[in-house]
Amino acid sequence: MYSETEDVIRALAENAESVCRAYLPAGRREGSYWIVGDLQNNPGRSLFVRLTGPTSGPGARGKWQDAAVGLHGDLLDIIRERTGISRFPDLLAEARAHLGRPQSVRPDASVPKKAKAPGGTTVAAARLFAAAMPVAGTLADTYLRSRGLTQGAMMSALRFHPKCWHWDEGQTRSVPRPALIAAVTDGAGVLQGVHRSWLAPDGQAKAAVETQRRAMGHLLGNAVRLTPHDDILVAGEGIETMLSLLEAVPGLPVWAALSAGHLGAVLLPEGVQRLYIAIDRDPAGQGAAERLSARALDAGISVRVLEPRLGDFNDDLRANGKEALRQDLAGQIGPEDRHRLSG
Repeated sequence: MYSETEDVIRALAENAESVCRAYLPAGRREGSYWIVGDLQNNPGRSLFVRLTGPTSGPGARGKWQDAAVGLHGDLLDIIRERTGISRFPDLLAEARAHLGRPQSVRPDASVPKKAKAPGGTTVAAARLFAAAMPVAGTLADTYLRSRGLTQGAMMSALRFHPKCWHWDEGQTRSVPRPALIAAVTDGAGVLQGVHRSWLAPDGQAKAAVETQRRAMGHLLGNAVRLTPHDDILVAGEGIETMLSLLEAVPGLPVWAALSAGHLGAVLLPEGVQRLYIAIDRDPAGQGAAERLSARALDAGISVRVLEPRLGDFNDDLRANGKEALRQDLAGQIGPEDRHRLSG
């Protein structure tokens, strides 16, 4: 019996090297393997992907293993990790797009169907963002204000969708829910993906569902650019975290990478002289800061790490207020940028 998933995995295995070059570009081919540091695309030699051999079985082409942490899997796992796509149909769509198969078509299909953009592509992401509305006066505005955030309504990178489809494992069908939509753009300002945060019906919190957030499109190296950068840039993980910094210091140029893994891989723009990394107080945040710092320093960019008192800067804002957060940042921002504190 035909299985689309097996067919896609087999096709990925047949094109294993092109998959590795696209999603693990920090690695390189050595003999029959693609060698890289880990699933986060860091340089190194711990993770290896088999590029030759049969397309099925234990030692098949396309299988990978990370000797440092004992993980293993197939090329779909790599695509999931590198793109942040969690919904399986969207993941298959991303894989088909890489393979040049924008449609899901069974081998025995005889009736042509109208082409439809796959759910995980940049086209689908752009379509969703275009269908959303400005944040001001919506449930997304209510949600952000419930977290002490008043700047979000003015951000062109943020929008609201009243009926964004949501699906969790175990559900028999998708359900439309209100959602905060964030644009993920590249260095040229071109939309490459979106991030969805589903909200409760009254907007006072995130939706009471297992999966509250999902991304679609191409996140690797890109970010939610909340404000334009200049000679400095402040990069961090979550949207709420970075909006919290704007509450305290409205003049800061801030980007949200959406996760620790993506923060470590964000591409730094030309012209940046000083980078501030706003971390979450956890091991993942520390690791992301180390990876991004190393890349920035190699590029001749000076680096400072901004640390919250609590779990993240939104926790600090809600617990202590924006004036206290401003004072905390004053002790961490370099003297050449302290004039921004009074902006």
